[in-house]
Amino acid sequence: MKKSLWWILLLLNTIHAGEFDQATEAYDRGSYIEALNGFYILAKNGDPQSQFNVALMYAQGKGVQQDTQKAIMWYEKAAQHGVAEAAYNLAVLYHQLGKVEHGYEKARYWYEKAAKSGMKEAYNNLAALYLEGKGGTKDVQKALDYFNQAADKGDANAKLNVGILYGWGEGVKHDILKSYENFKGALLLGNTEAQDYLKRICKENPWVCEKQ
Repeated sequence: MKKSLWWILLLLNTIHAGEFDQATEAYDRGSYIEALNGFYILAKNGDPQSQFNVALMYAQGKGVQQDTQKAIMWYEKAAQHGVAEAAYNLAVLYHQLGKVEHGYEKARYWYEKAAKSGMKEAYNNLAALYLEGKGGTKDVQKALDYFNQAADKGDANAKLNVGILYGWGEGVKHDILKSYENFKGALLLGNTEAQDYLKRICKENPWVCEKQ
């Protein structure tokens, strides 16, 4: 189940537009220390987008030594102000921590927040936690529901996961046609791994491919 950070700097700011733009310009030209200093001042004053950007720079180690704990601290501040990307990145970092510091439980919480704000990637990763029973009770049906929601939003990895569950998943009523359709959808969205699953499902169920 793929999980990756949202690496894009947030660029929209209207409260402190001048200072924010200067920090953004510094970041774009590779002057990361100057950028971090600019964002940090705004972040300390409560600007949520600057808080996200400070967290991102700590996570990347740009302009400062990489520090996951400080990244988590600043992502949480931004997430508490409703920045969906911050909630998602915070969840990913906790997901990577796993059992350390109750990482899985915290990952579930922040993925839920990010998903409610419309982050399609959050649905897929949240589903993976439910599927694996990490951070709480295992719930295959809930995992399938979240995978389907992500797939409906155009997430190629989620389509692949839906296809796998409908094809061979335990605790799920198998539907070979839905499995095939989701693998095709994942492939069309650029997930090349889906090609191997298509070959497998056609080998095991020739009729589904003959009808297409």
